[in-house]
Amino acid sequence: MSESSAEAVAAVASATGAAGNWRRATGIAGAAIGVVAAGAAAGVAIERLTVGRGMRKKARLALDSTGPYGSLRGTPGKAYADDGTELYYEVDDVDPAAVPPLSPRRRRLFGRKAPAPVTVVFSHGYCLNQDSWHFQRAALRGVVRTVHWDQRSHGRSGRGVRQVQDGVPVDIDQLGRDLKAVIDAAVPDGPIVLVGHSMGGMTVMALADQYPELIRDRVVAVALVGTSSGKLGEVNFGLPVAGVNAVRRVLPGVLKALGQQAALVEKGRRATADLFAGIIKRYSFASRDVDPAIARFAERMIEGTPIDVVAEFYPAFTDHDKTEALAHFADLPVLVLAGIGDLVTPSEHSEAIADLLPDAELVLVPDAGHLVMLEHPEVVTDRLADLLTRAGAVPAGATVGGYGSTSSTAQPG
Repeated sequence: MSESSAEAVAAVASATGAAGNWRRATGIAGAAIGVVAAGAAAGVAIERLTVGRGMRKKARLALDSTGPYGSLRGTPGKAYADDGTELYYEVDDVDPAAVPPLSPRRRRLFGRKAPAPVTVVFSHGYCLNQDSWHFQRAALRGVVRTVHWDQRSHGRSGRGVRQVQDGVPVDIDQLGRDLKAVIDAAVPDGPIVLVGHSMGGMTVMALADQYPELIRDRVVAVALVGTSSGKLGEVNFGLPVAGVNAVRRVLPGVLKALGQQAALVEKGRRATADLFAGIIKRYSFASRDVDPAIARFAERMIEGTPIDVVAEFYPAFTDHDKTEALAHFADLPVLVLAGIGDLVTPSEHSEAIADLLPDAELVLVPDAGHLVMLEHPEVVTDRLADLLTRAGAVPAGATVGGYGSTSSTAQPG
C-alpha cells in the first residue's frame, strides 16, 4: 500500500472508529468519491516517487510565505444579517492621485468621461472568500469604488447564527438577504454593479428575486461568472455515469455525518493534504501551466473552509433555481462568463443564462476551469472593464499588466 493510501485509510479508520453509526455510509462514499480522486491520486503517487514529504511541505510553506495573492486589504466594515450573523466586508475607495493618464488602451476600455459614482460589489463562491477576486481587485484598486465581502461562515465572516443555534439549513435566498445587508451597510446610496462567481452569482440572483426594486432603481450592470441559475443536480463533475450517481446518492448524508465529526475529519484532511491538493487543482483549473503559487492559493482558501460549513452549504445547490429571477436583469448590461473546462458549474449553464438574456455578452474562455478569474485574470478583468464602460461607470482606467496572468510562460503586458 502506498504512503498516500495508508494515510487515507488511517484517517478514515480513525473517524469511523469514533462514529461507528456512519461507518457503512463513509465506506460507500469512499468508493464513489474514489472515482473523483483516482486521477489526482495517480498524479500524487508519481510525484511521491521523486519528491519527498519534507520537500513538499517546504514547498507549500515557501509558496504560502512568498505568494502575494490574497494580500490586498481595504477599509474593514461589518454588516449584520437578518438572523444576526456578522458579515465582514472591505471597501476600496477611489484615489484621485492613483488615476493614471489616459493611454490608448485605457481610452478603449474606459472612455474619456469622468467616472460615475459607481460601487462594484463582488460576491465570492462556495468554499472561497473575498480574496478569490485578487486580480480584479488589484486592477480596479483606486480607480473605482469596490466592496468585497465574505459570505456567512466563510472567510472573516461569522458562522451562520441560524445554522449554529437553530440547525436551520442554509439556502440561496438567505445569501441574497445577506448581500442586501452588506449593500445597506457599505453602499447605502448610488449606483451599483453586481459581480458574482459561482455561489456568488447565485447570491446575486437571489437578491434580484427578493429585492427587484433594488435592481430596478440602483443596479446598473451585472457580471455572472462561472455560475448557474439551476439544475445543478444534473452536473456530472466529469465523472462516468455510475460514479456520479453513487456520489449523488450518498454525498449529502456523508457530508452531514462528517460535519458532525469536524475535528477528526480536519485531522484526516491534513494527513491527506497532497491527495486533496490534486483534487482541488483538477476541479479549479483546466490549464496545465497554472502558477503553482496560484494553485496553492486556491488550496488555502478551500482548505480554510471547515468541513461542517462544506456540509452545511452543499444541499442548497440542489434546490437552487433562480431562472425566473434573471428577468430582472433583462434591461441591464450583463456579462456572462465561464471557463469551457469548468467541471463544477459547466459552461452550458452560462449559455443557458445567456439564452434567457439575449442582450448579455457571453464569454466562454478556452483552457479555463471553475476559478477562471484566477486562471485567466486578464480575460475576466478586460471583460469586466468593458462592462463598466457599457454601464456608464467609465473609470479613468487601470490594467492588470504583468500582474494579470497565472501562466508560467506569460510575459508582462
